[in-house]
Parts: sequence; C-alpha cells; structure tokens
Amino acid sequence: MINKLRKKKIAYGDILLTLLVWSTAILITSIFLWILLDILWHGVGEFSWEFLIAEPQDAGRTGGILPILVSTLLLLSICLAVALPLGLGTAILLAEFTPADNWFGRSIRICLDILAGVPSIVFGLFGNAVFCIALGLGFSLISGGLTLACMVLPILIRSVEKGLRSVPKDYRLGAASLGLSRTATLINLLLPAAVPSLVAGLILGIGRAMAETAALIYTSGYVYRMPESLFDSGRSLSLHIYDLSMNVPGGDGKAYASAMVLVFLLLAIDTAAIWIAERLLHQKIQN
Repeated sequence: MINKLRKKKIAYGDILLTLLVWSTAILITSIFLWILLDILWHGVGEFSWEFLIAEPQDAGRTGGILPILVSTLLLLSICLAVALPLGLGTAILLAEFTPADNWFGRSIRICLDILAGVPSIVFGLFGNAVFCIALGLGFSLISGGLTLACMVLPILIRSVEKGLRSVPKDYRLGAASLGLSRTATLINLLLPAAVPSLVAGLILGIGRAMAETAALIYTSGYVYRMPESLFDSGRSLSLHIYDLSMNVPGGDGKAYASAMVLVFLLLAIDTAAIWIAERLLHQKIQN
C-alpha cells in the first residue's frame, strides 16, 4: 500500500514537472512571437530593397540603413575575431590544465561570473578609457569591436569550459590508453564533444553584442555615414533603432524596419553558426 502511494506521488510529480516545463516553453515562445509579430506589423511597410542599400537621409526619417548595416557587421566581425581565439584558449586552460580546486582557477571563474553580469555602460566607459583614449584609437569601429569582445568573453569562456568539463573522463582515459597526446585528445575528442556548449556560448555572445547600445555610444561613435576603415566611426543597428525611436520625431516606422532587419540578421547568423558547427562535427566523426 505504501509503495503504491509513493508511486502515485512520483507519477503526480512527473506530471506537474512536465506541465511546468511545457508551460514555460509555451510562454517564452509566445512572448517571442508576440514581439516578432509586433515588429513585423509596424515595420514591414517601411521595408524594401532600397531600404537596405540606401544611405540614411533627414536623420534617418528617410533613406535606408546601408552604412549602419555595414558598421554592424564590421563591429561583430572584430568582436568575434578577438573573442573566439581568446575565449577558446582560456576555456581550454581552465578546463584541461587548471585543477578544479586550484585557487587561480577559482579566482578566474569568480571574476568571469562577475564580469558577465556587469552593466554594459560600465564596459562602455572602460572601452572609452582604454581603447579610445589610452591606446589612441578614438571613436572607431575597432574600439567598439574590442569593447564588445570584452563583453562576450566571460559568457563564451564559461560556456566552453562547462562543455569541456562535462565530457566524460572515459574519453581522456581511453585516449591515454591508446597513446594519444594531450593535444590530439583535445582536438579530436574533447573539442568536438564540447561543440554544443561552444555554439551556445557563441549564440549568447552574438546576441549580446548585436543588441548592445550603451557601450557603443562611448566607443564606436554615433555617426551614420559609411565607414571608410576600421578606424572610422560608425553606428550599429541597435544604436540606430534607439536614436530613431527616442530622438527623431517621426522615426518610429524606420525604427521598426531596422529592428526587423536586426532580428532576422541575428537569426540568420545564429542559424549559420549552428549549421557550421554541425558540419564540422559531422566531418570530424566521419574522419
């Protein structure tokens, strides 16, 4: 009798947990679809091919977003070019070459967790002081990209480290028994197994970088002309949306259209990252 009651309690608990998980997933999906439909409803009327290839006119009320789009992609490229090798190398150092109970590793992890929660405007002030003033880069795309890399690094490092630490120890023991070096084990076994964590950290980092406004005001600048080099100033899409909606009367329609472009650009980049990661993992398994 007691065993039957326990089984019923476990069954009810499983049902409640399943309902809670599905309710949360449905709620989050509904909120996302609501936001997406709202952006589409207000922005699709302003969207056209000319909107993508024309330059802004009249403070953004007319024209397009070509210089802003170019500046956004350049900022993201600089960010990823710096954050990916540094983040991957640091994560490997913490996961594979630093014991879990080592004071150095614990200190670095605590610092990374704190940095992941630091407000973006603090990163902006840091980037302005270090990259714009101390290094003499001024208000430029490279200053903004380096600042974004500083913001993305804590998320990327912790995600990849957790992925590497979650790989079973049997992988390492089996590789050692076969005489594989530590480097070969890392490249051929551990990193492919940690690809999902790398992709998750990359997607979170890209999302934060592309949605950033406060940090870029102090680093990449506010102008919307076409950048001639990485040392020229430029405006990101998120900053353009903020300016149109807050500072430009009559700019709401263009702001919604720009937001629509930003959302679909983010979805396209995330989808491409997942596809590339799956292709690389598939090729590694076949080899």
